[in-house]
Amino acid sequence: MKITITGSLGNISKPLAQELVQKGHQVTIITSDAEKQKTIDALGAKAAIGSVEDVAFLTQTFSGSDAVYCMIPRANYFDPNLDLDAFTDKIGNSYAEAIQQSGVKRVVFLSSIGAHLKENSGIIQRYYEIESILNKLSDVSITFMRPTSFFYNVLAYIPMIKNAGIIAANYGADKMIPWVSPNDIAQAIAEELATSFGEAEKRKIRYVSSDELTGHETAQILGNAIGKPDLKWVLVSDEEVLNGLTSVGMQPKIAVGLVEMYAGLYNGLLGEDYERNRPAVMGKTKMAEYAKEFAAVYNQN
Repeated sequence: MKITITGSLGNISKPLAQELVQKGHQVTIITSDAEKQKTIDALGAKAAIGSVEDVAFLTQTFSGSDAVYCMIPRANYFDPNLDLDAFTDKIGNSYAEAIQQSGVKRVVFLSSIGAHLKENSGIIQRYYEIESILNKLSDVSITFMRPTSFFYNVLAYIPMIKNAGIIAANYGADKMIPWVSPNDIAQAIAEELATSFGEAEKRKIRYVSSDELTGHETAQILGNAIGKPDLKWVLVSDEEVLNGLTSVGMQPKIAVGLVEMYAGLYNGLLGEDYERNRPAVMGKTKMAEYAKEFAAVYNQN
């Protein structure tokens, strides 16, 4: 198959490209960084240099593809001039227009847990909106991948662990957190890209999760990995988290969205649809394995 993927050489796209190439597919990787072309060539893939905000470029690159994987690039939450809603809306519409104009029939879009919610999901609401945009497309089969909380999100707590000796958040603690490895997401996406739909099924939602742990269990695993077996996960208020995020320079509007998202995870709103549609098989990578990577980063700082 001819498969085009976005996300450059990111945490999901790189292992996805490696797996697709290994399986014999012709892979094109979209990247805005021309310096990554040599690395992409070394993977056995083809680089397409351009922006996912450029409809003409996307249409040309998507044309002739049997399947396309689309994702929203990471934004800088500390940029005071970032309009996150406009940023994601433009890319979502660019994907929709390029898919329609190129005639691609098979699409996998990286969405998120909580994307079933029209409101009260914080920054996750943007995925509900993009799913809605893509759902308007006709004559195309789409899988909406809804991964859970990424393992590497815990890296953000390293300064707190070093300075305060705890993980403090407005979620977790005694409540379950569904965690996921980017490698497990990549494997699931690869499966979906190679799967055809019947005429009766044009839309599919697939949740991806690797491990389900409470905040306390997560802290214990991470603590053991860094030589702090007494590391605790402490539940704090939404206000405390918001003040912490804004004090380190995060854009206030985005900080509010993050706090609302995490609050939704703690009160069960964010994961209600996940609970109804939990993956039949969990991913291979567990937090105990990821903790080795966490410890390596922790010890570098």
